[in-house]
Amino acid sequence: MKELINITEEQKINAEKQILEKIKNYDYDTVEYPIEVIIQQYEDGLENDEGEIYIPDYQREFVWSEKRKCKFIESIILGIPIPYIFFADVDGRYEIVDGSQRIRTLHAFISDKIEKEKKLKLENLEKLTELNGFYFEDLSVIRQRRIRKKSLKMIALGEKTDAKARIDLFERINTGSDELKQIEVLKGTHGGKFYDFISECAENELFRRLCPISEKRTLREEPQQMVLRFFAYSENRMKYKGNVAPFIEKYLKSKQDNFTDEMKEKMLNAFLLMLNFVDRNFKNGFAKTKGANSTPRVRFEAISVGVHLALLEKPTLDKVKTDWLESDEFKTHTRSDAANNKLKLIGRTDYVKNKILEN
Repeated sequence: MKELINITEEQKINAEKQILEKIKNYDYDTVEYPIEVIIQQYEDGLENDEGEIYIPDYQREFVWSEKRKCKFIESIILGIPIPYIFFADVDGRYEIVDGSQRIRTLHAFISDKIEKEKKLKLENLEKLTELNGFYFEDLSVIRQRRIRKKSLKMIALGEKTDAKARIDLFERINTGSDELKQIEVLKGTHGGKFYDFISECAENELFRRLCPISEKRTLREEPQQMVLRFFAYSENRMKYKGNVAPFIEKYLKSKQDNFTDEMKEKMLNAFLLMLNFVDRNFKNGFAKTKGANSTPRVRFEAISVGVHLALLEKPTLDKVKTDWLESDEFKTHTRSDAANNKLKLIGRTDYVKNKILEN
């Protein structure tokens, strides 16, 4: 049996004080606005980011598939209840805390300021099959009016809700969602100077050439995930305990709180040295084959971190043999099974480092 812990009256009083204090961080009202009003306020000032409704930097990229966009519009037409959209009052404007993809989809479907070839066309609908191939303008005038006038329910966070509380809410809403990958939650909760640096590295032309990533995975910020893992494992792999998410988040937070220009220069140099070494010695870069359109994470981690560790020990390394890439031993080290196991991580990165140092 678990040991019973007696809570004192003082602890109860302190707990209640904390609850009341934290509750104040979430000042909100429940409101409803017609879709046409929401879209208008989002669209006005969109080009210069001065709209009454806007998407903040920490929000994730717009990555819904065309099929999901169309399914959402189908739900609107059918009158299926839509989850609350979360806004926050920031300097008198509404910052979208959660719901940017829904608003963008409605804008792409309804707006008359978008060129027709760029507008959303309904396709692959499963219930309203007669609407497949329709643009908004193809609907009857009555149906168009009804869509425009349909109200969406929103939680409007008040001006007392600070940025930390808004980001916390974003994390609570999205963590665990199948549609939201870890890197997107991290971006939302720890975005800032260090994450901007990670994104700069992910945009590096040499990195993109050596580490091919599909368009779909790029939209989900897979390049940033790769770069972040390179730095985290390069610095702290011996502290890794086998669970990627908390390890990466702890690393990102530690850098975000104390990221200097000196750190940026040092890390960028290490990243570029590693890339240039791979470019000189690995004919397919990080990919398995020439012309591949994707790179397995485990393979990228093994090569990038292994090269970095080897260069730390022997900075003068230039040209080396890499025939071991085709060996059964390397293939075993870079199998996806148990890839997140600590011994596997150390084993594959040490294997690459040692092979390079053998030259």
